[in-house]
Amino acid sequence: MTQPWTVVVPVKRLAAAKTRLRGGLPGVPHQDLALALAADTLAAVRACPGVAEIVVVTDDAQVAGTARSSGARVLPDVADAGLNAAFRHGVAEVAGWVAGLTADLPALRPAELAAALHAALTSPPGTRRFVADTPGTGTVLLAAPPGVPLDPRFGAGSAAAHAASGARPLTGDWPSLRRDVDTADDLAAAAQLGLGPRTAALTAGCFTESFST
Repeated sequence: MTQPWTVVVPVKRLAAAKTRLRGGLPGVPHQDLALALAADTLAAVRACPGVAEIVVVTDDAQVAGTARSSGARVLPDVADAGLNAAFRHGVAEVAGWVAGLTADLPALRPAELAAALHAALTSPPGTRRFVADTPGTGTVLLAAPPGVPLDPRFGAGSAAAHAASGARPLTGDWPSLRRDVDTADDLAAAAQLGLGPRTAALTAGCFTESFST
């Protein structure tokens, strides 16, 4: 079973993005790192079978340029309205299957994203589905069928918040999809899975082992 998906990816202004990661990798410019995380995420989404469109919501010019070069459509963010408002803005005009995805998945494998989206298609009619992050408390992916509001609840404790809102968890074996990056330790764990090319090039030599993509 296949359906064309629209994937919405909000990206903060680089100066304000990934604050817990700031200074975690000495010698690596923070804004360059935040942009690399987003760029590798978008590249993986673009390579995912079944994804018909990527919508990036941002008010950062560098992010917008990178998004357009990856084939994404860019929508201006509502300044300081927050992540959930950005998701709602991005999905507002989407009529078909839609997924909201975080922009900090530098190890994401297109096949794992495709498997998660396929699993969402098999849900009971009218059901939203979500994928929790590796610790199990956050959310990396939230999907909704046509005619059903995405109703995002991203933020601290978002996995529980999405479950409480009626969304059902997807529980496949998708380590690269679940490995979001908020801290230097998270990035080291993502490196063990294999980083995308932008992040790998920027962080070369930062980790004790070298991992191929």
